[in-house]
Amino acid sequence: MRLPEFMRSTTFRWTLAVSGAFILCILLMFGFVLAQAYSYMTTDVDALNNEIANAIGGHQPEQRVLGLEQYLRADPHHVKLGGLFAADGHRIAGNIETLPPMLHGDVGAQLASLIKIDGETREQHAVRAVARGLPEGGTLVIARSDYEFTWIVHIVERALTLGLVPALCLSLAAGAFLSIRAQRRIEEVNRKVQRIVDGELRERLPTRGTNDPFDELARLVNCMLGEIEVLVRRLQGVGDDIAHDLRTPLTRVRVSLERARQKAGSLDELRRSVDQALVGLDQSLAIITALLRISEIEHSRRMDGFRSVALADLVREVGDLYEPIAEDKKVDFAVRAEADTTVQGDRDLLFEAIANLVDNAVKFTPQGGQVELSLLRQGNEAVVRVRDTGPGIPADEGELVTRRFYRSDKSRSDPGLGLGLSLVSAIAKLHGFSLKFSSGPGCVAELAGQSATT
Repeated sequence: MRLPEFMRSTTFRWTLAVSGAFILCILLMFGFVLAQAYSYMTTDVDALNNEIANAIGGHQPEQRVLGLEQYLRADPHHVKLGGLFAADGHRIAGNIETLPPMLHGDVGAQLASLIKIDGETREQHAVRAVARGLPEGGTLVIARSDYEFTWIVHIVERALTLGLVPALCLSLAAGAFLSIRAQRRIEEVNRKVQRIVDGELRERLPTRGTNDPFDELARLVNCMLGEIEVLVRRLQGVGDDIAHDLRTPLTRVRVSLERARQKAGSLDELRRSVDQALVGLDQSLAIITALLRISEIEHSRRMDGFRSVALADLVREVGDLYEPIAEDKKVDFAVRAEADTTVQGDRDLLFEAIANLVDNAVKFTPQGGQVELSLLRQGNEAVVRVRDTGPGIPADEGELVTRRFYRSDKSRSDPGLGLGLSLVSAIAKLHGFSLKFSSGPGCVAELAGQSATT
């Protein structure tokens, strides 16, 4: 027979295990209490029997029978046993039928089984007994049954029955409730997960605001799902952007080749058409290469290879690379890298990021303008600043320019893919640096990161 689903759950099994451990502890506690009570009562009964035996045994022979009868008469609970026996074992007085062999002579307290006679009735009793040898050769036996201890045991049994059975039933009910509750919640989560698997990326795992571990896990998973949704949406957007941006150069390539096939009247005209087609293909390959480069940086593990990078040397190298380019464009180019500071990072990627910022500054600065590349130290941060006197970036486009394929209205007529600042942003994010742009006359771009120089 297959057990119900809730009984096969881990929650229900743990509830049974905890309940069993609880019951075992209770039983051990009651066993300890009974053992201590039995030890205390045995010591008390033995002391009392010895006291009575010494008192009666110390009487004169003619008064012992009277003293024994008086002792046995005051017995409302019928727990007292006593007997006075002659040297030959014949009972002289008392309510013990026969003298057991182990009680002959002077015997200390011990557990014995005696037959109590009361009129015509005979009852077997387990007792604690002592025996005293008398001067004339007889034996006095004083005993007491375990009535009090048996009474306590019955009380404990009733307490266990009335307490543990309802407690066990309650724990089983609680286990079933928790198991069914957890099972329903898991089923609800499974339905949500199935919807997410089916493509409903906006779905989230349910939370109940109870701050239990399940809620904490659901919140973490929901944060992860939110990030996944953003990445998927971004990937979809990138795909759309790629399709949109590749359509134009590829269409030009096709048109150029088709026109050359139909109208080229000479080898030179055919070569010019092929050259135009190659330019379009190069642009398409540049777009794909840039996108792959950004994706590689965003999802790489290159942080494992971070090293200390001297930014002053790096800035000077970028300056040496772009100084002749700026000179050809008749742009005043200055490099200031007096600050001696280092950061933890990938030197090649940081070089690429700074070079992209300088490249944009030189590209968009008109003839006679100025571009300044400087390295500053602001508190614990190293700041690479690129300042130019070009058209600048409008204040409302400060965050937009780092998006892929974004081209400002001021720069649409200039050659470019709209991916350079996206690449810089990806490198900054990988290094934990900040990237910000400010407008004014011209543009100021700042790449700032935690300095490793103490």
